[in-house]
Amino acid sequence: MTGAAETPTARMRKALHRARTSVRKAGVDYFRGDGSDWVALTALLMSVPALALGTIAQPDWCSPAALVLPIVAGGLLLRPASLLGLYSAAAAALIAEAQILDPYEEGAERVTPGTILVVAAVAFFGLLIAQFRSRVGVPWRRGGTMLFDLRERIRVQSKLPKLPHGWHREMALRPAGGQSFSGDFVVAARTNGGRTLEVVLTDVSGKGMDAASRALLLSGAFGGLLGSLPPHDFLHAANGYLLRQDWDEGFATSVHLVLDLDSGDYELFSAGHVPGLHLSAGSGRWEEKSAEGPLLGVYDGAEFDPARGTLRRGDVLMLFTDGLVETSERELTEGMDRLTGEADRYVTSGFHGAAWHLIEAVAKDVNDDRALLLICRD
Repeated sequence: MTGAAETPTARMRKALHRARTSVRKAGVDYFRGDGSDWVALTALLMSVPALALGTIAQPDWCSPAALVLPIVAGGLLLRPASLLGLYSAAAAALIAEAQILDPYEEGAERVTPGTILVVAAVAFFGLLIAQFRSRVGVPWRRGGTMLFDLRERIRVQSKLPKLPHGWHREMALRPAGGQSFSGDFVVAARTNGGRTLEVVLTDVSGKGMDAASRALLLSGAFGGLLGSLPPHDFLHAANGYLLRQDWDEGFATSVHLVLDLDSGDYELFSAGHVPGLHLSAGSGRWEEKSAEGPLLGVYDGAEFDPARGTLRRGDVLMLFTDGLVETSERELTEGMDRLTGEADRYVTSGFHGAAWHLIEAVAKDVNDDRALLLICRD
């Protein structure tokens, strides 16, 4: 058996296997940004003399300023040390072009001081970008993918669990300025053997990208707390978590819904959040559900007293963030009146698909994060 393993054929197979493994690992590392950038550097270095020859042969078609193309690509692809090598090659090519084309004379094909300044300026900004990327530790090949992955994880975490027959839920979220990240987020879970729905809607101080990093951190923490603690202890734990972060702008508002899916009874805990709205199918009126509790992350020992209610057949509960109903030009009461007025349009036809349309109708052009949650009992 040992002799068979040492045959030339076996040794060749082992060598081929090691080679395939090395090539595959190098490809994966390069895509992730962990591997060497020699391939990109070689290609860009070869493009520099090609552009210089094109400029010398056909200066009307290939301007001396064309050297900014590999410099821009290098700023996106290369590490700072490799980028300096590319800049040296580009400078040498520019000097050669200037010597052959008679610099500083009339004609668009000449190497002018303006050409040199443009190439130098692009090289300077490319080096800044490469150094910033190197310090952050996020290579360009993975930077956009990482942000996309984070955005998708937030969306998945914000999905509401399926509810039993007779219940409907939907969520709509619109970040400020049309961005992909928001300071508003939702975490939800069915607890108590699936008989209870717990939903937490949170509005982090700030908006858009400014609040997105804190919202991402809090959504993970709140998602871990939800269902792991008794409902009455959730906001106490969340408040303690924010206090431990010691952020300069670390407060948040939050509303915690605990809904019994068998009876329709619910408790609504609030930490400085705007009131919820409960539509009673019997009377056709909207009732504010306002619970008592301070902002999260302000002081220790806060108490949160719930508001209670029951969702009967045909009832609707709306929870939302202040960006939907309150602006610098519109007070909270006026915004809630406008929201209920628009929501009345869906009473007869049903609220399926209404969350997104309500945000569009009430706060389409508001430069703030807006979130709306609907829970309906059919």
